[in-house]
Amino acid sequence: MDEMIKPNKNIFILSGQSNMAGRGGMVKIYDHHHYHKKWDGVVPPECQPHTDILRFSAKLEWEQARAPLHYDIDAKKMCGVGPGMPFSNRARKVGGVVGLVPCAVGGTAIKEWERGEELYENMVRRAKESAKDGGGQIKCLLWFQGESDTSSLKDAEAYQEKMVKLVHDVREDLGLPSLPIIQVAIASGNEYMGKVREAQLGMKLPNVVCVDAKGLQLQEDNLHLTTESQVKLGHMLADAYLTHFSSPSSSSSF
Repeated sequence: MDEMIKPNKNIFILSGQSNMAGRGGMVKIYDHHHYHKKWDGVVPPECQPHTDILRFSAKLEWEQARAPLHYDIDAKKMCGVGPGMPFSNRARKVGGVVGLVPCAVGGTAIKEWERGEELYENMVRRAKESAKDGGGQIKCLLWFQGESDTSSLKDAEAYQEKMVKLVHDVREDLGLPSLPIIQVAIASGNEYMGKVREAQLGMKLPNVVCVDAKGLQLQEDNLHLTTESQVKLGHMLADAYLTHFSSPSSSSSF
C-alpha cells in the first residue's frame, strides 16, 4: 500500500509556538556580515523517520515524516528538531500508523489562537482535512505555547481563561467533546513565566493533562530547548499519552 494513503492513522495535532515547531540544533552562522541561525542537520536516533510515521504537509497531503516537521508551516523561521518525532517513535511501538499534523508557529501568543483567528482556524481546518475520507482518527492535541504571554501581567493573568476556552472551542469545532489534550508547562519566558506555568499546571479539565518542561536544558538563548531536551520532551509526551489515553478500555487507544 502507498505509504501516503495508509488508512486508520492515529492522528496527533502538534500546536503552539516555537518550542513545539522545533528549534533544537540551531547554530549561529556568520554570513554576509550578519549572524543568522541555521539548523545543524543532526537527527538523533530517536527522531529517525519510519514508514509508520507520516506528516500532513502545508499542501494538505500526507508524506513520510522527518525532521524538521514544521519546515513548511512555521515557514518564516528556521526550524530544527522538535518533540514530534521522538513522540511518534515511542508511541508507534504500541501499534498503528502515526499521523502528525504540524500547526505550531513561533512567537505566537495565545490570543492569536482564539477561535476566528487565522492560526486557530488553520489548525482546525488542517485537523479536519487530515481525518477525512477514513484517513484516520484524531487522537490528541499536543500543545506547547505560553512563552509569548510571559512579558505582560495582563496576558499572564488571562492565560488560564483563554486556554480553557481554546480547549472548549477546539473540541466543539472538531466534534470531539472528550478530545485528549496534553499541554506542556513552559520552561522559559520573561517576568511572568511563573503565572503562566501556574495556570498550565493548575488546569483541571477532563482529559487534559500537563507535562512539565522545567529542568530540561535550554540553548544559550535561554528560550529554546536543545535537541537532547526535545527528545526527552517527546518521550514525556508519549508516556503521558500512553498512560492516560491509550489504555485498552479507552476509545483513544491505538
